[in-house]
Amino acid sequence: MSHYQTYNLHKAYSTPEVTDKHLRKLDAEVWIPGGYQPDMSILEIGCGTGLILAYLDRKGVATFAGIDQDKHLLEVIPDSVRSHFEAIDVQTFLSNHQTKSDRYDRIIMFDVIEHFDADEGCQVVQALRDLLTPNGRIHLKVPNAGSPWGQQFQYGDLTHKTAYTPESLRQQAVAAGMICHKVYGQKLGSPARQCWERLVHGVLNKIMTSPPEIWEGNIYALLERKKTS
Repeated sequence: MSHYQTYNLHKAYSTPEVTDKHLRKLDAEVWIPGGYQPDMSILEIGCGTGLILAYLDRKGVATFAGIDQDKHLLEVIPDSVRSHFEAIDVQTFLSNHQTKSDRYDRIIMFDVIEHFDADEGCQVVQALRDLLTPNGRIHLKVPNAGSPWGQQFQYGDLTHKTAYTPESLRQQAVAAGMICHKVYGQKLGSPARQCWERLVHGVLNKIMTSPPEIWEGNIYALLERKKTS
């Protein structure tokens, strides 16, 4: 069997619950940096078990949708957002979408683009770019191959095909006709551990000749359309 056919067993799917802790964390990591608003139209590609969909629901977003190619997810998507979910792969979704006029203020792809090779990833971003509203953005999250702490996330999944650093994300954005507006790290662990990490990274930045741009093991990026004159 292929790695994707057994993906649900590898990931041990379970139905997520959005707690107050999740709200605070996702507010800081996603909502605020991404400039989200409740009146936006939002699409999530590769939504997994539906944590982000449930989060958007809690934030009062009315217009949102999520897709994922794994049909096993139908069994674990929270009931409250199941009507917003479709089990379909991104290529089929994009093909079907050619006959629709839907446009999105934000397109989320967390832990998705690394599953494509570089050329395929560029083609997906280009296609999604055309589904954005004029001021829309694509919000990515990938393992940070530029940091030693990102290797466990990149190589802990055999379905990953492309490793990204902050700089190669910017390169991918340019290739797809977009601009990388912002790249930032995902903060993991307790506030105390984060404090210790900042101290250690600060020391390493002073003594290393080529420290990484971002130390965190995962990075977020916001891509936006190139402005035309």
